[in-house]
Amino acid sequence: MGFPKGFLWGGATAANQLEGGWQEGGKGLTTDDVVTNGTHTSPRLITFTLPDGTKKAEQMFGLGEVPEGAKFECHEGYLYPNHDGIDFYHHYKEDIALFAEMGFKCYRMSIAWARIFPNGDDAVPNEEGLKFYDDVFDECLKYGIEPVVTISHYETPLALSNKWNAWADRRTVACFERYCETIFNRYKNKVKYWMTFNEINCLGFGGWMAAGVASNDPQVIAQAAHHQLVASAKAVIMGHDINPDFMIGCMLGYGPTYPYTCNPDDVLETWKKFNGVYFYGDVQCRGYYPSYKLKEYERLGVQLKTEAEDEEVLRKGTVDYIAFSYYMSSVASADPKMKEEAEGNMITGIKNPYLQASDWGWQIDPVGLRLALDYLYDRYQLPLMIVENGLGAHDQKEEDGSINDDYRIQYLADHIAEMKKAIDEDGVDLIGYTPWGCIDLVSASTGEMAKRYGFIYVNKFDDGSGDYSREKKKSFDWYKKVIATNGEDLSND
Repeated sequence: MGFPKGFLWGGATAANQLEGGWQEGGKGLTTDDVVTNGTHTSPRLITFTLPDGTKKAEQMFGLGEVPEGAKFECHEGYLYPNHDGIDFYHHYKEDIALFAEMGFKCYRMSIAWARIFPNGDDAVPNEEGLKFYDDVFDECLKYGIEPVVTISHYETPLALSNKWNAWADRRTVACFERYCETIFNRYKNKVKYWMTFNEINCLGFGGWMAAGVASNDPQVIAQAAHHQLVASAKAVIMGHDINPDFMIGCMLGYGPTYPYTCNPDDVLETWKKFNGVYFYGDVQCRGYYPSYKLKEYERLGVQLKTEAEDEEVLRKGTVDYIAFSYYMSSVASADPKMKEEAEGNMITGIKNPYLQASDWGWQIDPVGLRLALDYLYDRYQLPLMIVENGLGAHDQKEEDGSINDDYRIQYLADHIAEMKKAIDEDGVDLIGYTPWGCIDLVSASTGEMAKRYGFIYVNKFDDGSGDYSREKKKSFDWYKKVIATNGEDLSND
């Protein structure tokens, strides 16, 4: 059996991590444009100015309440790697040609909202920004590559954060509606597959990256999440009206959690961890708030402000498929003494003694991907698409200039083998696979270029130097063979 005919093999990126051109073509600033570089041990910072003129920088994942009237902006003396990304803005034809050479059937990418509506609430869209994505989609379609587009991928127009704390305010829903209506109408004959919000559940790990919200207060985060869930449902309803053939999905950051022991308390703790992800999937796939979340809000004293239409909108605006990212699994324990943690994509947990780890401490668990597919398909019975999966590593050039990333090939081969088992043995409806960072780009969590994922090496480095030239890694030809054989030949030879 194996992978179905027409399976969407491809690769994935995000505008804020590769596009560059941060002030070109009429683009406005985004929430990611004020985030500095970082490293494995030094966190990324958000820069802003207080009403009295004091300039400050706070950790992106630790941003607390910011005084009213503060202005998020760039400061001298900091490096903002996303300003240039890998300059896809000027290299997109070259890059898409390389994707086509690998045989991509699809390309998962995102649109920068502030390239279309520079301030988020503009009355008229920016034609130059719309034209840029016309050109990108046309270039993809020229090679038979299906665009798979994330509407909001970890960036919000910065003006909305400075005006009213972005998604914490209901007015952002209307701004998002206008944005969706514009791009759905503009690209209705070029794009079929859409996702509303990237890793929407990661709002639970901090408000800034996922929603442009300068707060970690549970009340504010819950309200921002509600606004995004309503906005997503409205987008689904609108999109289907504009083009009934649209496939509009949600996107979750997902990885199974294992109980550290068979102690029932550990199992219960694991169930609670799962629900932190399932809440968003439950609303977007089932159309209503699950009882366990309502009880959690009750315990926390969270009181959602809703509008009369919200319940019906959520019910009608359920998604067509589930997209998700998978990098690692985690382990949970109810014992507060269990301190040793495994680092991950905004996910921490106890280290699993049965697994190896990447250069960045992310534990490698191919079987966990099969479990993720099984759990999600069993719960929702909707088509699944893996839109992020990959290995961030320190890639080294050999004396002859080659980049022999056998570790990446092994990682991907092991995960693809488990995908095939989920299809053949478990009956999962899997429609696509787009490994993350098919071309090297800026890391979202650390702001590094050193953390490389791609099949294509980009000569840009953490100090901002580099000529942005592109080079194929060994994995380039390997993945080309995988696609050509529809996932049957995973050998590294």
